[in-house]
Amino acid sequence: MRGNLRCDKAPHPDPLPASGERETTRLGLPLRHPAVIVASFFGAGLLPAVPGSWGSLAALPLAWAIAALSGTIGLAVATAGLFGLGWWAAAIVTAEGGLEDPGWIVVDEAVGQWLVLLAAPRSLFAWAAAFVLFRLFDIVKPWPIGWADRHVRGGLGIMLDDLLAAVYAAAILLAIGWVAGVRP
Repeated sequence: MRGNLRCDKAPHPDPLPASGERETTRLGLPLRHPAVIVASFFGAGLLPAVPGSWGSLAALPLAWAIAALSGTIGLAVATAGLFGLGWWAAAIVTAEGGLEDPGWIVVDEAVGQWLVLLAAPRSLFAWAAAFVLFRLFDIVKPWPIGWADRHVRGGLGIMLDDLLAAVYAAAILLAIGWVAGVRP
């Protein structure tokens, strides 16, 4: 259900195997397939109820570690790398399964979340604000986010709307930081 207001991506067939099946998702790829692992952001998208929020939340500790070890530049490089990897994984999974944007693909949320974090100082408060702002724009989808969500297909389409949501969230975060005199 692309383009509708929603708390997360529309529900799609559960990628986990039915009882008795162990090796493959219902989309035909093994759960251990690199594209499934990346697309689900190491399984975060397979958690129940709100996969997009789980994907964004799972991205936070890994981003914290990357930023602690290699700074903002390291996080920027990791974000760009994960974008490319996510595009590839989303394209493989959707081509194999025949679905446009399965809800359990959450690597796009991880990339978007990391992009917003580039605009935030490394503090719990700032990162919590980055999480909330990103989820808000990913859910509400103002123009051009909603347009991209409805019109751009494939792996790029899955990734693009979250990148645009991240730009909105980062802009708000930077504006708040500028007014408060806080810099990332």
